[in-house]
Amino acid sequence: MHGVSALTTTTALTALLVLVASWLLIGALGLVQSNRIGWVARTLFPLGALVALGMAGMGAMSLTTGFAAQTSVLAFGLPDMPFHVRLDALSGFFLLLLGSAGAGISIFAAGYFRQGEGTAPGLLCLQYHVFLASMALVVLADDAYLFMVAWETMALSSYFLVTTQHRIPEIQRAGFLYLLMAHVGALALLLCFGVLHGGSWLMTFDSMRAATLSPAWAAAAFLLALFGFGAKAGLVPLHVWLPEAHPAAPSPVSAMMSGLMLKVAVYGMLRISFDLLHAGPWWWGMLTLAVGLATALFGAVFAAVQTDMKRLLAYSSIENIGLIFAALGLALLCYAFDMRLLAALALTAALLHALNHALFKSLLFLATGSVLHATHERSLGKLGGLIRRMPWVATLALVGTLSLAGLPPLNGFVSEWLLLQAFLSTPSIPHAFINMIVPLGAAVVALTAALAGYVMVKFYGVIFLGQPREPSLMQAHDAGWLERVGLAWLALGCILIGVFPQAALDAIAGVTQTLLGTVIQRGPAPWWIAPVAQAQASYSGLWLLLGMAGVIAVMFVLVRRMYHGRVRRVSPWNCGYPELTPRMQDTAEGFGQPIRHMFGPFFRIEREVPSPDDQLPRYRIQIDDHLWHGLYLPLARIVGWLADALSVLQRGRLAIYLLYSFLTLIVLLVFVL
Repeated sequence: MHGVSALTTTTALTALLVLVASWLLIGALGLVQSNRIGWVARTLFPLGALVALGMAGMGAMSLTTGFAAQTSVLAFGLPDMPFHVRLDALSGFFLLLLGSAGAGISIFAAGYFRQGEGTAPGLLCLQYHVFLASMALVVLADDAYLFMVAWETMALSSYFLVTTQHRIPEIQRAGFLYLLMAHVGALALLLCFGVLHGGSWLMTFDSMRAATLSPAWAAAAFLLALFGFGAKAGLVPLHVWLPEAHPAAPSPVSAMMSGLMLKVAVYGMLRISFDLLHAGPWWWGMLTLAVGLATALFGAVFAAVQTDMKRLLAYSSIENIGLIFAALGLALLCYAFDMRLLAALALTAALLHALNHALFKSLLFLATGSVLHATHERSLGKLGGLIRRMPWVATLALVGTLSLAGLPPLNGFVSEWLLLQAFLSTPSIPHAFINMIVPLGAAVVALTAALAGYVMVKFYGVIFLGQPREPSLMQAHDAGWLERVGLAWLALGCILIGVFPQAALDAIAGVTQTLLGTVIQRGPAPWWIAPVAQAQASYSGLWLLLGMAGVIAVMFVLVRRMYHGRVRRVSPWNCGYPELTPRMQDTAEGFGQPIRHMFGPFFRIEREVPSPDDQLPRYRIQIDDHLWHGLYLPLARIVGWLADALSVLQRGRLAIYLLYSFLTLIVLLVFVL
């Protein structure tokens, strides 16, 4: 029996490496005929989607019962430092996430990319599939060397994808900011691995698991990991790149960065905190929980006041990443007090929300891409009424909107419900201070969920409902069939997880068993979950869906029988105006005004208000981030001043540079000897 299991695992690991190589080969084939959009988009991208499906299948296989972790050493790397790979339940879950969402994005991209949009199609294909392959290698890496090589490859390939329209100055600045933050985070991770080896100078994860670190060094490694992965995930205050890079990138790239790349950072944090460091003291969890909750609330508040649809979704990604890290922090906190069942519940919520966010946020970013292609507009103030012109996109985007808003019976509700259940169980923690503080997290999660629903009403209502705000919108067209297939795939995932949540929890059980040694209680059916105790709290997505469908059907029949023929259509009351125009509809600014007033201290607001006798009245409002102006701009000025001060060392003479090298060598010898 064990031999069969090991053989299956080895076969799965080999198959995964073949799939990673297939992505690289597909990317290289794009250079063969780099300017033929038919070859690149209609042939290679669908092949990439098939590889993604295979990746998801292999990841799902690793989550089955009796599937043992398997490692392998590759004939690549340095002579004394080859690459190590590992497939276990944690890496398998994130490969499932990567493959399932990546398949939908790749199918959509096959119909989305056009000729003459910035980078040549073949080069774009190479960067795209290298990005996918590097994310898979990060998840499979079993040593710090391969992890950092794949991590930097992921950063560089995504940078080139962000700057696809590289001739536009704003996109150049957004790409530079993203690359800068990515390398700052990578430096922190490099230092983290330097601490984790514990003096053994062995870079494999097995040696790091076996290393004995003092509490101070373990805390240093954890803080460096939180900083490094937080920079990639977009935790506050390391989030500044995310609202700039997402709008700059093409929509399929934005979907991959938000839906997939941010989850790779979540994977890295889980791998180091629970696996390599074996969790830690309770304050690790409190710190992660506090940072996650602050990030979630910050992202929700800023999303509510955005007028650019892609920036709105970018801030929404910050909010959801905050919820994931809050759940991760709660799991660390509970594990520190040996409350493993509660830790498993919180970790399950984190993993499920990571999967859910990969699906519904990818769906919404792709929907905005279809809107952008059809209207050439990103500003919410110039959109409206597209449900009539783009019914397919509007219908599928509604699924993603309701999922992100956390409404049942869709997937977003399930993970947020699990997170609230975990928070409501925290009074059993044997620590008086934590018992007073942590339940406030439930209130923050509830507030964040309410704001997310508010934001989604604004997002969907302004774009798809009402009347077109610009005459040019009358020429908008629906998405092509490949784009529809990609959107439908992701929407189907949102529905299936919401209706059959226990199937998703069964997949996650392997991860919690590996990391925590326990699993949450299994529900009585695939559509019915009861994570702690059925008498305490349970949820059935299927029964809720059937109940909602029954109520709608009954109301439809009653209306048809009792009021059929008695409905009279009249013009709506127009408040006394002689004519209603699309300009009289609620705007994105109008939706965000209550949030601007209630959460005013969050924003740096500049207003330009005309006087009563102004002949040419003009109203302008600009909302900025305090952290950008209060932290990053002063830091940039300090770095610029230091660079100017040190520039005197650059004399342009070879003899001077050799003298610098000689003096550096002498100093190092003094320290060594």
